[in-house]
Amino acid sequence: MKNRRTILMLASGLLVLMLLMWMSGKFHSKVGSGAGQKETRKVDGRIVPVRLVNMPLMESAAGTVQAVHETTISSKLLSRVMEMKVKAGQLVKKDEVLMKLDDTDLRAKLQQAKSSVSMAEAAYNQSVADEKRLGSLTKSGAVSKQEYDKTVTKMKSADAELKRAKEAVNEVQSILDYATILSPMDGTVIDKKVDVGDTVVPGQALVRIFDPARMQMVSSVREAHAIRLKPGQEIGVKVDSMNKICNGTVSEIVPESSSSSRTFLVKVTGPCPAGIYSGMFGRIYIPLADEQVLVIPSKAVRKAGQLEMVDVAENGSAVRRSVRTGRTFGDDVEVLSGLKEGENVVVPEDKTDAR
Repeated sequence: MKNRRTILMLASGLLVLMLLMWMSGKFHSKVGSGAGQKETRKVDGRIVPVRLVNMPLMESAAGTVQAVHETTISSKLLSRVMEMKVKAGQLVKKDEVLMKLDDTDLRAKLQQAKSSVSMAEAAYNQSVADEKRLGSLTKSGAVSKQEYDKTVTKMKSADAELKRAKEAVNEVQSILDYATILSPMDGTVIDKKVDVGDTVVPGQALVRIFDPARMQMVSSVREAHAIRLKPGQEIGVKVDSMNKICNGTVSEIVPESSSSSRTFLVKVTGPCPAGIYSGMFGRIYIPLADEQVLVIPSKAVRKAGQLEMVDVAENGSAVRRSVRTGRTFGDDVEVLSGLKEGENVVVPEDKTDAR
């Protein structure tokens, strides 16, 4: 009984072993060496070599669009806003009137100062006439030298008073000019901080203006990359919302690194397309070095689900091979694995171009 059980166990084990060998293909006929796992077919298309090319290696740094010229106009008076002639987004010219403040009191002071000038001029003219008259009388001995000296002193005092009165007019006039707010440059109004009827105080912001013709990308760049840049160098700039890369010029590199982030502030200016505004997000592209990249035409790659495959030309036949691709460079694609320089791939003919 014991022997029979042993024989059954051995037979069962042998049966399992033979089943495993059958599933692994041990009992199937073998094919010749080199033809086992390759799927060959006829070459149908152009044969293009796998190329190793030099590509510039880039590093991007995030940044924010800012205006090169931006100014905030502040009040120099304690007054009330009488007129507002602009609104946010409006284009303005240099010396264009933006707003007017209440200048009633200043105009009254100006009239008073002008009246003082008139009085000082009359006094001065009288003193000049007295000096001439007494001067001739002094020569004839009709008037004493002491009397004449008093007249000359009075004339000089009148002259000084006239100059003081004129300076007072100029001072009031300059203060009166502050009541009319003018644009200091051609630009676009970013925002107005006050409205008609508001009372403003000296130093209070009234209007912000920027020049849309000159914008810059301001980025924080790591130390290792910032040292590769220099003022005047041209680099790539991209505004993400516009999805367009253009060339810009490094205008400034702030010569001080942030102690917390170990980055330098880099400012890049350049021709800006329409629709660029302060605060937009973008990137600058820093050239580091050239790298060698293996590329093939993008049309040579066939996709089957998650798999990427190409037909490799070998001995007049096309052999299907799995590859892994990376970045795209125009009509070419980077090959990360599966091919090597010197091999040839088959690029299928575009059926839509067939005639």
